[in-house]
Amino acid sequence: MSTILFDAPIYGPVRSRRLGLSLGVNLAPADGKICSFNCIYCECGLNEDHRTASKPPTAAEISTALDARLRQLAASGQQLDDITLAGNGEPTLNPEFPQVVDVVLRLRDQLAPNARVTVISNGTAAGRPAVHAALMRVDANLFKLDTVDQAFIEMLDQPQGAYDVARQVELAASFGGHVIIQTMFLTGSVRSRSVDNTGEKYVGPWLQALARIRPEGATIYTVARETPVAGLAKAAPEVLDGIAARVRALDIPCTVGY
Repeated sequence: MSTILFDAPIYGPVRSRRLGLSLGVNLAPADGKICSFNCIYCECGLNEDHRTASKPPTAAEISTALDARLRQLAASGQQLDDITLAGNGEPTLNPEFPQVVDVVLRLRDQLAPNARVTVISNGTAAGRPAVHAALMRVDANLFKLDTVDQAFIEMLDQPQGAYDVARQVELAASFGGHVIIQTMFLTGSVRSRSVDNTGEKYVGPWLQALARIRPEGATIYTVARETPVAGLAKAAPEVLDGIAARVRALDIPCTVGY
């Protein structure tokens, strides 16, 4: 299967379904993947297929590369919608993540003042005080919560270490609304086990979690590319629309990626 690994600290800009014209910041090594999840739908592939001993980029290295790219884009007249911290895995695992946020916000203010700064995270490091504080500073704090069913998370997201869904809900709530919940809805089966999380068994408790978190928004989406594990399939547009309507009924804005 094809995977997408970003071979530099800065990539794009690319057109994102959710974020518009987005310039990516890869906080993982250029030759592999580092993540505290091992999602069976991840566009970067499975962790075991992309092991690396390389070090992630430093804040200084990201500063140099981002400064040059933003100046290049400004000279060409290209207007960014977003600067997105993501890349080959989980960005908050970079040991200099708070310093990277400082760098990106400073350069955004100087060279691309109309762009948002977004972090796409699985939330596993959100309990670390420095990471939490940095996430409070960005414009959009996207926090993954694919269901609130522990067994389903273990199958779909495959956390690499201890993970408690109830604790993650409370971590998301700890941002006081400065969080956007991102959820993958999909269908299909893997090794004869259903991976359909679009039914009431999963959607109802997930909505209850949203009511507890009170995020500033939710973004729901489905598989868009080839996945590293076979058997996964898209959730139907009408199903996603129905879930989104229930989110909006809670007075929480919701965007949908089909």
